[in-house]
Amino acid sequence: MVTSSPGRSVDRVDGAAKVTGAAKYAADNRLPGIVHGHLVTSTIARGTIRSMDVRAARAAAGVIAVYTPADPLRLLPPQNPIIQIAGEARRPLQDREVRYHGQIIGLVVAETFEQARDAAALVRVTYRPHGDPLRASFAEAARDAVIPDPPWSQPVYFRADGVTPIDQALANSQVTVSATYDQPPKQHNAMEPHSAVAMWEGGRLTVYSGTQGPALHALEIAEALGVDKRNVHVISPYVGGGFGGKVVTWAPTLLAAAAARALGRPVKVVTTREQLFTVTGHRTEFTQQVTLGASRDGRLNAVKHEGVSNMLIENPTRVVGELYDSPNLHLVTRIATMDVPKTTIMRAPGYEAGSFALECAMDEMAGELGMDPVELRTKNDLTTSYPLPEASERLPFSSRHLKECYQVGARRFGWSRRRAEPRAVTDGDRLVGMGMASGVLPASQFVAAARVRFRANGTVNVASANADLGTGALTALAILGADSLGIPVDRVKPALGTSLLPVNWEGDAMMGAAGSAGTTTLASAVHTAARDAIKALIAHAVAHEASPFHGMDTEDVHYERGVLTAGAKSTPFGRLLTTTRTGGIEATTVAELKEEADRYAFASYAAYFCEVRVDRWTGEARLSRMTTVVDAGAIVNAKTARSQIVGGIIMSLGQALLEDARLEADTGRIANANLADYLLPVNADVPPLDVHFLDHPDTNYNHAGVRGLGELSSVGAAAAIANAVYNATGVRVRQLPITPDKLI
Repeated sequence: MVTSSPGRSVDRVDGAAKVTGAAKYAADNRLPGIVHGHLVTSTIARGTIRSMDVRAARAAAGVIAVYTPADPLRLLPPQNPIIQIAGEARRPLQDREVRYHGQIIGLVVAETFEQARDAAALVRVTYRPHGDPLRASFAEAARDAVIPDPPWSQPVYFRADGVTPIDQALANSQVTVSATYDQPPKQHNAMEPHSAVAMWEGGRLTVYSGTQGPALHALEIAEALGVDKRNVHVISPYVGGGFGGKVVTWAPTLLAAAAARALGRPVKVVTTREQLFTVTGHRTEFTQQVTLGASRDGRLNAVKHEGVSNMLIENPTRVVGELYDSPNLHLVTRIATMDVPKTTIMRAPGYEAGSFALECAMDEMAGELGMDPVELRTKNDLTTSYPLPEASERLPFSSRHLKECYQVGARRFGWSRRRAEPRAVTDGDRLVGMGMASGVLPASQFVAAARVRFRANGTVNVASANADLGTGALTALAILGADSLGIPVDRVKPALGTSLLPVNWEGDAMMGAAGSAGTTTLASAVHTAARDAIKALIAHAVAHEASPFHGMDTEDVHYERGVLTAGAKSTPFGRLLTTTRTGGIEATTVAELKEEADRYAFASYAAYFCEVRVDRWTGEARLSRMTTVVDAGAIVNAKTARSQIVGGIIMSLGQALLEDARLEADTGRIANANLADYLLPVNADVPPLDVHFLDHPDTNYNHAGVRGLGELSSVGAAAAIANAVYNATGVRVRQLPITPDKLI
């Protein structure tokens, strides 16, 4: 088990490189002979390209090549179903069809970025618009939404008596609330734009590209180019944010690799901010109807949650099945088809949007009952999991401390001072309100590979083909290695961020840092590799003639805290390897998951308590403070874990009050595709944030006792803010973001 506690905070292993500018991100790589590509994108949303006049572009200074559907770079279609669903199944430039505004329709390659950009502006395109109506209005598309085939949004019809329909169960309830909650599309907007530098040497390709999964990246690139995946080397030591947007491989990287092969020179493609809004995916829009039925004492009797999105993986209705006990559930998500840029996974897919609707509805139910929102949630807390589609029976929770999150959070925040009546508290011209909400995220872990290598200098290399997208994964890897081997963290040299490191090609670990599974995946992989490396070290100790343990039985030699012992003999592993003139002893293994993982339900939990202040004259709402209490198993590193929670809360602040991608229904164009008009939280918007970890190790899940938390803080925090706004103003806003016009 990890010898960690909330009091242990380890500085980032890569911290010095990042703050001094020594960290090299993808676009920082400048290779000899490098040339630059610039994307050409469509200016209509649906139609066919009739012609592209590229003569002026080809004649422009420094231009080397112009690729279009008439003169394309050959790319093969994807075969992996995850790539097809979360990424763009259609490869760029392979046909003349335009499917959304801002689609890639060309690539200009020139000696400099500026030359490529200026030449791209000279390309003239004529289109033949399709005759059928453009599907760019989500409200209209939602009317024709359909339930997809399992397993993507498989409906849940859970009936207490196996017979009574949900509407009858609701009618039998003493108190009901029902409302529709809407959320606009959202953009990832990571600090580092999608970028790639590609170089071929013989038949081998090297790609420098920010990615959440180097091995998956290599596999996708190889598949698109028709080469062996082991001939593609992805290098991604630093990633400037991803939030799900850098899990799959997008067209700019594929075009850079294909152009580099065609030209025989390294090619760099860096996506512009405006292009990022259309060519690298975004979070879908949502509309959700939530109806709750309860008895007058606050016991839920029925929950009907129906949602519409235009992304298969974004199913918002699953949240209630992880949080609250109700004898009757009706959970259905439908998918709308639209002529818009590709939707993809974004931090806490489904759960982010679903928690906003459900947790606001729970607050409305508390108001109808005249009950404290914390009491209502506590009364309906689950004790065993639901038999949802992927489970045949209700399972006990391995470690669930959500009630403790409520208790600790309420005490730390001062929830007892809350006035239930809206507009009851003022501070000058500010209306002051308090709100709270629950958060949950199912636990995930992949079957990854890792390598542990003892070195003669007394240090240990620990490596896996995963990624650190700014979450602190590299530091967590060092801590996990140190705890598995019983040595100080500074003696562990961690390595991530390249597809040449150990990878489980046969498993799903190629996803990399996704699903809040990065640390949990590394925990199991490092534990297994450390165990096998210790076995290899002992075998070496008894086999080598120069070893003080030569000839002994392996059962008599023991390893503890970096030292081998047998009877009175004791030797640190570094001295042993020096004595035997051995550079290193290592083991590379695929993780072994604990058998208990199939016998319990696992999730991470949080409770959010916040205060907002709303200007009574302008309607401006500002978050003034928030307390978050987290139950995510053992906390490997409190410093980076807190950073993850804070980052998710800031994203939720944007979700609640600011972010809104404006799609023009008549053109399919995103009108605010820039960082001036698409509003994001900045430092001045973020108040002091109190984060507390319960730190209850969940050793049924893995030996380290850790569960994921990176996406957890995007689940529920926006609802807490919305509930606080209602408490402050008496205005219930069900359509995000909560802007001043909705409050005055």
